[in-house]
Amino acid sequence: MRSVDDLTARARIRDQALELFAARGADAVSVRDIAAAAGVSHALVLHHYGSKQRLREVVDEYVAGVFDEMFAAVAADPGDFSGGSSASFAELMLAAVPPGSPIPAYLRRLLLNGDAAGQVLFRQLFDAGVVMIEQLTAAGSMRGSADVAVRAAFLTVNDLAMVLLRDQLTAVLGVDPLSPDGMRRWAAEVVTAYTEGVFTGEVS
Repeated sequence: MRSVDDLTARARIRDQALELFAARGADAVSVRDIAAAAGVSHALVLHHYGSKQRLREVVDEYVAGVFDEMFAAVAADPGDFSGGSSASFAELMLAAVPPGSPIPAYLRRLLLNGDAAGQVLFRQLFDAGVVMIEQLTAAGSMRGSADVAVRAAFLTVNDLAMVLLRDQLTAVLGVDPLSPDGMRRWAAEVVTAYTEGVFTGEVS
């Protein structure tokens, strides 16, 4: 049976690995880097996880668990994933993680590096979008689409842009889009674009 200190050290190692992987990428981080950040010995990291690869898998599993909980909530109430009058993926994600969490940055690496975990996560986001569209269309809250798959992909990519292009958006908007102020500013325009459209329909 593990002691409380043992479990605490194990979690601290995982959390520090997540933070370092998010900041530098897993390939650029050594077991010694993780041990130093966690304030433990190199040997203790290997005692708990066996190898860096296994620790990386545990970090992926931990992050996936956070999103699994979010997707379960979406399945229970797809209206919360509308990207229009209610919460977008980015808002739901920020509600599920503490302020300053490295998870958004880690998500960015997962999706852009082509990792299997990133592929699975994108599929989950896409599938949640399809369910949301079907249910909101049936409820009369969303116009029907001739291609639900493309619409779901479009809405998913729009939401993920805030995470994937966070630094670039911060530079051009003057505010972090994932901060409370940035989220409010972004959401206000997104709601208008989704509900009212951006073109007048007139041809000059």
